[in-house]
Amino acid sequence: MYEERPSRLVGAVVWTNTPSAAPGALPVLPDGCMDLLWREGRLLVAGPDTHAHVPDGPPVSWVGIRLFPGTAPALLGVPAHELRDRRVELADLWSASEVRRMTDRVAAAVHPAVALEELALERAAPPDRALRRLVAALAAGRAVAETADELGLGARQLHRRSLSAFGYGPKTLARILRLQRALVLARQGVPYADTANRAGYADQAHLSRDVREFTGLTLGALLR
Repeated sequence: MYEERPSRLVGAVVWTNTPSAAPGALPVLPDGCMDLLWREGRLLVAGPDTHAHVPDGPPVSWVGIRLFPGTAPALLGVPAHELRDRRVELADLWSASEVRRMTDRVAAAVHPAVALEELALERAAPPDRALRRLVAALAAGRAVAETADELGLGARQLHRRSLSAFGYGPKTLARILRLQRALVLARQGVPYADTANRAGYADQAHLSRDVREFTGLTLGALLR
């Protein structure tokens, strides 16, 4: 069973996922975010995805904090593009002694989700206002070039900063955020053609192609 709540860390979400009787693991879809994870006594990091990730192995309980797009690299000290489409041990990024201390702290906590959130809060850096404005604009369906002009960023500078912050360029981020807008609408029962139009796609076929590219599934199969 999956549950989530807003974090005290601005824009982040604390979540837990425990095994259920439902067959098969649900895919984790690209959303522009990165996650700090706790699983069976281990701290891991989920990098930014460009395609659906299906967890392997037997079902286990997970705890995580999903970090607002662009905020994880400052917390982790690693550019996002180095973690793109990867799940890595936190010990691969930080010193072994520091990770052992953090692991012991979460393991001893009555509520691991709360302990994980506290660790993230201690490490969090002040938000990059330009990047937050970029995410907000693209999430609302604004064009990349128009948003870059408003932020006073050239194309190369924007691409370089996006790779470091999000793991990919601004156009890929815009497509992923558009997909998330479409999924919200489709899950509300909005007809697919209307979903495509309201989310910013050229037509329903365009929506279908993006869903297939990012998730490997049709929209109908994904919603089921």
